[in-house]
Amino acid sequence: MNWYLKSFSQLTTTELYELLQLRAAVFVVEQNCAYQDLDDKDRVALHLFGRDQQGRIAAYCRLLPPGISYPEASIGRVACAKYARGKGLGRVLMQMAIEKTLNHWPGQAIHISAQHYLEGFYRSLGFETVTDIYQEDGIDHIGMLRYGPPGY
Repeated sequence: MNWYLKSFSQLTTTELYELLQLRAAVFVVEQNCAYQDLDDKDRVALHLFGRDQQGRIAAYCRLLPPGISYPEASIGRVACAKYARGKGLGRVLMQMAIEKTLNHWPGQAIHISAQHYLEGFYRSLGFETVTDIYQEDGIDHIGMLRYGPPGY
């Protein structure tokens, strides 16, 4: 897996197309969820993605600075391609995302809006649940925070 971290202006048009294609496949088609994915936050985000040996984008998330979605830095749009699941790639992606977020915005907690069924996964990465279950685009979510450096 080859990993990349790019600002919006560093993305090529092909990379942007592929990232949006993966997000649509996962969040709109698979989860049958019509929502406004293009929310202008991509313009200020750092985009972390991994390409497999065939050159396909297999994993993606975006890192947002404090004050955009939450007072804290945040990680969102976490997605793995369907063919790449079940191999631990989501954990690798999130570990890298946590590290990169803390490097870019040191001293910040990381806030995520996690799908409720993934609460245990995110807890295993050091996140703590900070909200009750709420609906986001018809799917149960919870707010979670992670304090401290990797290995916390």
